Amino acid sequence: MTAVDAAAPLERRKQPPGLFLLFGVEMWERFSYYGMRALLVLYLVDAQHGGMAWDKVAAQKLYGYYGFLAYLMPVFGGYLADKVIGTHRSMVIGSVIIACGHFCLAVHATPTFFLGLALIILGTGFFKSNVSTMVGQLYAHDDPRRDGGFTIFYMGVNLGALLGPLACGALAESPRFGWHWGFGAAGVGMVIGLILYLRLKARFLPGIGLAPNAARAAAGSGTPDARLTADEKRRILALFVIFFFVIFFWMAFEQAGSSMNLFAAERTDRVVLGFRFPAAWFQSVNPAIILAFAPIFASIWIALARKGREPSTPAKMVGGMALLGGGFVFMVLGAARSDGGALVSPGWLLGAYTLHTFGELCLSPIGLSMVSRLAPLKYASLFMGLWFVATAISEFLAGHLAAATDKIARGEVFHLFGGQADFFLIFVLSSIVAALGLAALTPWLKRLMA
Repeated sequence: MTAVDAAAPLERRKQPPGLFLLFGVEMWERFSYYGMRALLVLYLVDAQHGGMAWDKVAAQKLYGYYGFLAYLMPVFGGYLADKVIGTHRSMVIGSVIIACGHFCLAVHATPTFFLGLALIILGTGFFKSNVSTMVGQLYAHDDPRRDGGFTIFYMGVNLGALLGPLACGALAESPRFGWHWGFGAAGVGMVIGLILYLRLKARFLPGIGLAPNAARAAAGSGTPDARLTADEKRRILALFVIFFFVIFFWMAFEQAGSSMNLFAAERTDRVVLGFRFPAAWFQSVNPAIILAFAPIFASIWIALARKGREPSTPAKMVGGMALLGGGFVFMVLGAARSDGGALVSPGWLLGAYTLHTFGELCLSPIGLSMVSRLAPLKYASLFMGLWFVATAISEFLAGHLAAATDKIARGEVFHLFGGQADFFLIFVLSSIVAALGLAALTPWLKRLMA
């Protein structure tokens, strides 16, 4: 972006065209990630149609370990990008490794299954934090288009998350194809994203994603060893406090791929007009709602900002956590109705996913924008990686909690409503408690972030 563009009147300025290229690349990467994720637990527990016939406890623990490592690795990928190879090379390397991982999953053999998971984890480490960092590199520090740009980018994330489970789930549960066709389709999506990026990068992202030394030379910036200022240290402290609370949000939210996925498969009536749709299709509800409502939420923030009443970033996140807890109230009620063995209406899952998605819109794109704005420039990718480390910890906790579903349902931990309703009650309470804690710290965090 040129200095002239940065100084242009707001009403005449548009989002940089590079944003829409990154939108498309991230869409295809998330197509591959969420398409595979929608199948993982279902494939592991399937004993009748070519799955691995694992028990649910082991499957959900593996899901937790996989999610933990997939979101932990971006901190290392971000560090390498900041210090050595730059975000462009990191994204290309990550895309190739991710595609290889999905194609390994498409081979029906236990060794290639675990090799595929390992490659996807490694590739995600190179890719995930750096594509978000490149979005931030499109804007000057005080550019008012930044939050809007990240909201558009986040719609790309969710367009991929919408299409991936639909396409991969349909192939996986088709008698004609099967699980490994679904995994292979995820790999094809990643290859499309890589080709798109390589063909259009030079045209739409010139000077973006350079290796660290070249980037500093282009920007005319000083030494990379300059010490952090007092303001930067205060903002880093604010980031770490928010990272801690974000763990509780994603710990609950990520039940979507494990306990809620199994609830869809085992306890939900999935027959509509005589057609029995795949359980994996529920994974597309969240991104579909995001695509419908993200522009509305963005418009609300803009309207409130014009009136001088826009909530702070921590305050938006408090609202997101409260909405998440409200969504799990639907799961508590639905689980209570299903504990007698009856299949329940899809409406319980749809209600839960709707409130969860509204909560996500108050937290996730806002968080990405916050990190790109507050992190010290020389550590931009590293701190974006640390944002995903919070998600990694959440994935680990989410998987282990999901593995305890039956134990909690039997009343071996505590008993209140009984059955699986008690399991989902945990996330109602944890979300509300986290929201109250963050609300109490919001005035202090606003001072640190100023």
